[in-house]
Amino acid sequence: MPRCPKSTIENLEAEVRALRDLIEVASAVGSTLDLDSVLHSILTSAMRFAETPAGSIALYDGVRGELTLHAHKGLTADFVRTERWGVHGGGLTERVLTCGEILFVNDTAETTFFTNPIALKEGIRSLICIPLKVQSRTVGILYLDDFVPRDFDRKRMELLGVLASFAAMAIENAQLHERTRLMAITDALTGLYNHRYFQQIFSRELNRAKRYEKPFSIIMMDVDDFKKFNDAYGHPHGDKVLAAMGDILVEALRDSDMAFRYGGEEFIVLLPETDFPNAYQVAERLRELVERKSVLILKGVASHGVTVSVGVACYPRDGETRGELLKGVDDLMYRAKEFGKNRVYYREGAGE
Repeated sequence: MPRCPKSTIENLEAEVRALRDLIEVASAVGSTLDLDSVLHSILTSAMRFAETPAGSIALYDGVRGELTLHAHKGLTADFVRTERWGVHGGGLTERVLTCGEILFVNDTAETTFFTNPIALKEGIRSLICIPLKVQSRTVGILYLDDFVPRDFDRKRMELLGVLASFAAMAIENAQLHERTRLMAITDALTGLYNHRYFQQIFSRELNRAKRYEKPFSIIMMDVDDFKKFNDAYGHPHGDKVLAAMGDILVEALRDSDMAFRYGGEEFIVLLPETDFPNAYQVAERLRELVERKSVLILKGVASHGVTVSVGVACYPRDGETRGELLKGVDDLMYRAKEFGKNRVYYREGAGE
C-alpha cells in the first residue's frame, strides 16, 4: 500500500488542528448570552486561532455609521482610548464594510489606504479584518493585529469566515437577550429603570457603601401639581412631561449614577460614592434643569413649564438602613412640597 508523502500528512494534520480549533471557538462563543463575555470569548479564540498578539472587536451601528469598541487585547491605553469612530471614505473600515469579506493587510507600511494615525502610532504592521455579518447585515468587525509584517496563511485564515458566522450569530443572540433584559427592568415611557429594578439596586448599592465605608446618596423628586397639569392639558401632554423627565435625568447624571421612575410622577436617583454636599448640588441642578427645560418642551402647549419638589439624603448622614433612608428621603420630598414646592429639602446638620 503506497504511503502518503510527509507533506500531505502534515497538511492534513494542520487542517485537523484548524478544524479542532474552530470547534472550540464555536463552543466558546455559544456558551453564554452575556454580550461582554461573548465578545471577549470571540476575541480570545480568534487571536489564538490566527496566532496574533493583539486584536479588538467593534460593533457597528449602520444607522449612525459608527463603530464602538467593545473588546480588546494586547493594545495600549492610548490606542483603546478612542471608543467610538465614524466610517471615513477610502479608509480600511469602509473597505471591509463595502466588500463584506475578510481583508488581509500584510504590511501597513506598503498599504495606501491604511492611514489611521492612531493605529500607525501603535505600531500595527499587519492585520486581518473580519466583518461579522448576520445574513447581509454587518453587526461588527473583528480586527486581529500583529506588530511585524506578516504573510498570513490564507487557506487557514479562510476558516475565520466560519468563525465570523458563529460570532455574528452569538452577538445577535446576546444583543437580543440584552434588549429583552432591559425591557424587563426599564420603564417604557421615560426610558429610566423601573421600580422593581430600583428595589434590587438600592439594596446592592447600600451594602456596597457599608462594605467599603463610602458615602451613598439618594434623591427623590415629584413633579409638582401633576394631576392639575393632566386635567388642564390632557394625559398625552402629561406623558410628554414624564418622558422629558427621563431625558433630563439621563443627560444630567454621571455614568455611575442611576435614575428610576419610582411610580407615577415620582423619580429616584442613586448617587454611589457621593457625599451630602455633592448630592445637594446634583439635586439643585436637576431641579433647575426641570424648571428651565420644561418651559421649552411645553412651548405651544402651556404658558409655563413644570417644577419638582426634591428630597435628598445620604448614608450614613441621614440613616444607615434601607428603611431609614427611603422613608427619610420620602419625608423630605413631601416637606419640600409643604414649604412651597420647586425646592430641595434636606435635614440640616443631620449626623454632623
